[in-house]
Amino acid sequence: MRFSQRQGIVPVEKAIQRESIDNELKNSLWSLLNIYYWDSYNKNKYTMLERSDFVEGSNMALLIRKLWLHHFKKPVDTIPEYFWDCVNELRQHFFAAKWYEVYDFVEFIAANGPEENREKFIEVCNSYLERENSAYRFVNGILTEITSEQEVHSIEEAMAKSSPFYGVREHLTTALALMSNRQSPDYRNSIKESISAVESLCKHLAQDDNATLGGALKRLEKETGLHPALKAAFTSLYGYTNDADGIRHGLMDESNLTKADARFMLICCSAFVNYAIDKMSK
Repeated sequence: MRFSQRQGIVPVEKAIQRESIDNELKNSLWSLLNIYYWDSYNKNKYTMLERSDFVEGSNMALLIRKLWLHHFKKPVDTIPEYFWDCVNELRQHFFAAKWYEVYDFVEFIAANGPEENREKFIEVCNSYLERENSAYRFVNGILTEITSEQEVHSIEEAMAKSSPFYGVREHLTTALALMSNRQSPDYRNSIKESISAVESLCKHLAQDDNATLGGALKRLEKETGLHPALKAAFTSLYGYTNDADGIRHGLMDESNLTKADARFMLICCSAFVNYAIDKMSK
């Protein structure tokens, strides 16, 4: 703890940054972009001119072109000729950007930058986001509003474990993307995708394409000794998605669903996926 924190001058822990990014977090994210991407620039080794840091022919050419085409949606003939001039332009954009534009930019780089840097970049990004008390973390390559590291771990673990089961991982990934869309979140369909992941897994567990959650729970109860309280909890979870609010029935009327509802369902369904796969594997 710093002197200023011990004296009560500076708070020991800053408030959660949900719709803002302070200078410390913004500086940290830009530094990571430098370390994992810009500093790994490798020019065309055959260039003989005095200044040879061209964008074209370098290992960053594809990323820069994607940025201009798909992120900024600018004409590609406005890309600066020299890489470090290009980075200076990106820096100006980054530090002038609104909080959500910063996250858009960082997420785009993680998804489209050189693959060999991606895993480590995301890992270190998450550690800095945690350090600066951001409300967001990378989960499966998507910046998502998450309130605890346990939630992040549960969702990522479910996605990893469900890979052998067709459809389960896809439903969870879609649920996460729909919930995390900062411009147009779709909480109703995110919930539908989360419970569809559970149903898809149930079909595998019960070895029956028509199986429901109830059928899979019966098999878990019979073969693994599923506790009655857990069975009741998972049954109630399924019932929540079939109530009069019409989540499952595709009604056109407005719903009062919120991000909290979608996040709760995604976390609970991820927990069930982890639990069921672990129990059946034993």
